[in-house]
Order: sequence, then structure tokens, then C-alpha cells
Amino acid sequence: MAVWRGGRRLDGTDEIVPPSPPPASAQQRRQRRRNRRRWVLAAVATFILLNLLAVGAYANSRFTPDHRRGGPVGTGAVPAVVRDGGTVVDPRGGKLDARRMPARTIALTFDDGPDPTWTPRVLDVLSRHHAPATFFVVGSQVSRHTELAKRMTREGHELGIHTFTHPQLADLPSWRRKLEYSQTRAAIEYTTGVDTALARLPYSSGVDSLDDASWPVVRESGRWGYVSVFNDTDSQDWARPGVDAIVRNATPKGDRGAVVLMHDSGGDRSQTIAALDRFIPEMQARGYRFTTVSQGLGGADAATAARPGVADQVRGGLLVWGVRLADGTVYALWLLLIVVGLLTLARTLLLFGYAVAHARRRRAPTWSWGGEVNEPVTIIVPAFNERTTIAAAVRSLATGTHPGIEVLVVDDESDDGTADVVERLGLPNVRIARVPGGGKAAALNAGVALARNDLLVMVDADTVVDPDAVHRLVQPFADPRVGAVAGNVKVGNRRRLLGRWQHIEYVIGFSLDRRLYDTLHCMPTIPGALGAFRREAVLAAGGLSRATLAEDTDLTIGIHRAGWRVVYEESAVAVTEAPSTLPELWRQRYRWSYGTMQALWRHRRALVERGPSGRFGRRGLPFIALFSVLLPLLAPVVDIFAVYGLFFLDRYETVLAWLAVLVVQIVTAILAFRLDREPLRPLWALPLQQFLYRQVMYLVLVHSVITALSGGRLKWQKLRRTGEVAQAQPQPV
Repeated sequence: MAVWRGGRRLDGTDEIVPPSPPPASAQQRRQRRRNRRRWVLAAVATFILLNLLAVGAYANSRFTPDHRRGGPVGTGAVPAVVRDGGTVVDPRGGKLDARRMPARTIALTFDDGPDPTWTPRVLDVLSRHHAPATFFVVGSQVSRHTELAKRMTREGHELGIHTFTHPQLADLPSWRRKLEYSQTRAAIEYTTGVDTALARLPYSSGVDSLDDASWPVVRESGRWGYVSVFNDTDSQDWARPGVDAIVRNATPKGDRGAVVLMHDSGGDRSQTIAALDRFIPEMQARGYRFTTVSQGLGGADAATAARPGVADQVRGGLLVWGVRLADGTVYALWLLLIVVGLLTLARTLLLFGYAVAHARRRRAPTWSWGGEVNEPVTIIVPAFNERTTIAAAVRSLATGTHPGIEVLVVDDESDDGTADVVERLGLPNVRIARVPGGGKAAALNAGVALARNDLLVMVDADTVVDPDAVHRLVQPFADPRVGAVAGNVKVGNRRRLLGRWQHIEYVIGFSLDRRLYDTLHCMPTIPGALGAFRREAVLAAGGLSRATLAEDTDLTIGIHRAGWRVVYEESAVAVTEAPSTLPELWRQRYRWSYGTMQALWRHRRALVERGPSGRFGRRGLPFIALFSVLLPLLAPVVDIFAVYGLFFLDRYETVLAWLAVLVVQIVTAILAFRLDREPLRPLWALPLQQFLYRQVMYLVLVHSVITALSGGRLKWQKLRRTGEVAQAQPQPV
């Protein structure tokens, strides 16, 4: 065994360059401050996003048509002067006044707008017949369609309040009812510059619709300064009964004046438009005049109404732009959801097509890489404090069936006796190289320099391989174009739920993704747990770099750019110990995610280069960026909208959409397990995986992005090993 001390072998040859010194403490403090600032910014951005979604959910509250009401309620609390009096109820100042329109006077009123499709057409008809009207608007719609509100005022129409989200006010607490009125009033004031005191209850009609539940709401609104407007005739256009029926329903009896109820939003209003075009000329021919509610009762019209103050304008502006920003955020998320859906669909189709074809081709009786490869192999095992797992790993490697195996354990200055455990094994084909602590990449580079053979296999110290795994792994080297081979790594500690989730992830990732990448010649990563390399290919790629945390991804991309093929050998199986706790899993995946981003950025020039580097760069880098970085980064949109839709959209549609996504994942998982000849029993945990495990992966990716933006650097992170996989291996007799 060759023993290393202080960066040199004891025979004085093959000096290893010591690692660069750690950053100064002042630099570390500055880096920590930068990281804290970015985490604060991320928290603030998340808080803003959640608030915008909340505003969007509030402003997008779906409402039912006005004709839908609850069960019967008593009317004993409604005063007779209101029940038998006029249509416009004014309870302000403690006095109760109920009035009607004068004879031969019609106040057309429209509820639920403004609507970008139907309101302009209603306004066109009113303008053509010179008929002013009163529009009881929904505040959230005013915030979205400010130009329509301005047009209403500009053309002499009057605006009234129909609440901000059109709820059933009797079911809300007092503070919320007041908010519904005041927010709509503020939106109208900011948009039109005109104040209004008219209001209409959602789901109301004539005064005969008032009952013991709604009357307290009317009386309360009077204390806040609002006049409630009901109607004399209901056109019932919401039911779309036909133009004749709408005209008939809207027509008052005899010469009586009337407040007529119609709608300019809430569905197809083509019948309303056609009915207006008949109703207005017919009533004008009978001597009726059309007016707004206020003008009909002798009040001020829109042009002379009170102007809001600066504070009211500011409040209204914040409200209107808050709704617009919220709508924009929801719209952007919808676009992202479409992008995620298209990427997921593309990935699924590619996986099903290419992965199945790849498996059939490789398993065909006629398939062969060429002649059998029996050249000697050096297996490099980088180790740092791996006392728990190193013995099982080295024993499985040293006793493999491939002829000419040399196992080289590179001890990265362990302080737990890792090298001593290897020495006590007494295996003749095992060497130990003790090197100064420099991280995994440095340890692997030392192993490459000290290896006695040109075929190299790199294996993590917590990995146990099948007896024939190394022999199968190097068979693709029969093709002289192949520079590296990825093995099939599986999770060994899968008895607990976290391990079972990772097992599912590994099978899908290695069984499907690597088959796809192999077919498209853009394999992004040779796993550190089991991978084979030609020494020539490693050197052509510049060795293993310490510039990234994902030295395996960085090396794999470098080998591609050097013109070598990178392939996947599914029959070379190894079992590794996956993290057994969430903190350990977080650390591992954080390193992987951040390291992948580093590697892509480091090799970005391949996009514009010529030759093998450019061919891989223009095909492989965008593909890897789309499906390994962008798709996982955008995937949380699916869950965000699932939660959003569950509370604020159609629940059945949301649940069905989420179940559809789950079905696609289950079908993909079944395919992967079948191709990998794995039993399907662990897949019962897949639905549970969506509720916790996937969320953790999202947060890890966010953490990685923040670190990437901050330019932070990390050392080789050592995960705590339980030795569960090692203990499960049979011991020599």
C-alpha cells in the first residue's frame, strides 16, 4: 500500500499540490451578510407574492346571478314605510325616507359591471338613444376596467355601489360589509373623480325582497351615508328568456315611473342589448323620459356630484393598482403554469418514446458494445470520515468478478480511522493514499494521478456494488468513442418513508431520464456513486474541478465537450445510502442543485463554440437547463394553483386537475419501475410524496438559486452515515 503524508509519498515522489487556504474570516462574514440579505429579500418577495395572491383571490371571488337566493326569511322587522313605500330607501341621519320615480320617468339600472365585452355595447345603445342610466358597479371590476367607468361618467351616466366582490352581505360581519362599500366607493372616486352615495345590495330586486336578514344591512349602510336603491320592474334578463320577455318584464304599468333592473355583466347579454334597442324607443314614443336615479329624484347628476379629496384619491389608487398587480401576478402564474404543463408534457412524451426504445434496443439479443472488455480497472474511492461504511464498500469492490481490479482508497485527511479500517481488511488488491484535506474533487484527482490502469471507476465510500457491476460497467468501452459510463444507482436504505421516496426518485431518474439523455447524447451527470471513465477522457476534460459543488456534472459536461460519448449501462447496479433525515437530504440536494447551476454556467461558452463542444452546447445545455433547472424551478406553480384553486376557484376542477397530474406521475413511475425490473410496492408512497417531499425539493432549489445569485461558495459537505446499507451486506465467513 502506498502511504501519503504531508502531500508526498514516503518514497519522495508524486507530490500532491495542497489545497488553497480557506477564505479569511472577514470574507466569510461578508458572505454570511450577503446570504442573510438575500434570504430577507426572498422572504419579502414571498410575502408580497402571497399578499398579491390573497388580493387576487379576494377580487376574483365568483358570484352567482342575482336571482339566486336562500330560503324564506321573515319580514316582520322591515318597516311598513319601506315595505309599502318607494324604491329608493334613504335611512341616513336616523330618518327613513322611501321614494319612487315620478310618472313617465324611467331610471335604467345595470348591475354587476363593468364588463369589457358587454358594457361598451350597452353604452353604445344608450348613447344612440340619448338615454342616461345608473350603473351599479362591482368595485373589483371597476379596478380592472377603469376606462369603462370613466366613459360612463363622461357620457352622463351615474355610478352606484354594488359592493367590491358581490357577496351575500347578510352573511358577512359588519366590518366586512363596510369594507365592501368603502372599497368600491374608493375605486369609483379614484377612477372617475366623482363621489357616489347610491348602493344596491347584491342578490336583491324590489323592496318586497327585503326581509329580516337584509333590512339590518340597509339600515346599517344608512349610518355609513349610503342610499339603497331597489327596482320597480325586473327585466329578468339574467335568465335570457328572449327579447320579447325582457321588454315585457321591464315595461312599467300604465304611466307609472320605474327603476328598471338589467345587467351588463355576468354572462351573455346579447338579449339585453337587443331588448334595450327596442325598449327605449318604445317607451320614448309613449312619452317616457330616461334619467339617472339621482336626477329622477331631483338630486345632483354625475357632473355636479361631490368631488373626492386627496386622501380618498390616494386610497382608491392603492386599491385599484393593488387589484391590477394581483391580476397581473395571477395571469403570470397562469402563463407559468402553461409553460410547466408544456414542458412536463414534452418531457413525458420524450421519456415514454425514447426510454422505451432505449430499453428494447439494449435488451435485444443482438445488442453488443463490441468485444468483451477485460482490461484491468482502478476503482477510486474518495473517503472523508467514512468509517461506518467504508469496509462494506471496499469489500464489495475488491471481490468483484472483473479481472484485474485495483481499489484505491483516497483518504481526504479523515480523523475517524477510515484508513485504519481499510488496512485491517487485508485485501491484496486494495491501496490507500492519504492526501491533505482538499475536498472530493482534489481526492479524485489524486486518485486519477495514482491509478495504475487507464480504465477508472469512481465510487462513493457509502456505495455497495453488485459482484458483476464493475465488469458490466466497463463493457461500453469496447466502443472507442465512449469516454464515460453511468451506472445504475439505487437507494439501499428504503425501509423508512423518506428512503422510500428517494428510492422512487432514483428509479425514475436513472431508469427513464438517463435512457433519454443517453439517446439524445447529452447525459448531464455520471453519478459519483458509480461511474466509469477513460483516463484519457478525464484528462481531456481537465480533470475534476473544484470550481463547482457538482464535480461529477462538471466533469461529465467537460467530457462531452472534449468529443467523447457518455452512455448509460443499466445492468451495472450499485446500492447507496441515501440521507435518512430531512436536514441531511436538504444538504445533499442543495449541493446537487447549486452545483448543477454552477456547472451549466461554467460551460456556457459551449453554446457559441464550434466542434464537439459547440454541438453538445447547443443541444445539451439548453435541454439540461430546461428539464433539470427550469422545470423543477417552475414546478411549484402547480401546487400553488392547486392550493389557490381549492379555496378560491372551482374545487372540483382543481381536484381533477391535480389528480390528472398525479396520474401522469404514477404512470411514469410504473413505466420506470417496470423498465428497471423493480417491484411496484413502494409506489403506494408516491401520492404522499407530493405533499411533503416535493415541497422540500422546491425550497432546496430556491435556496440554491439564492446562493447562486449571491456568488456563495461551499466546501465538500460530509453527510452523516448510519451504515444501514453496509450492515445489510453479507459478511465474509
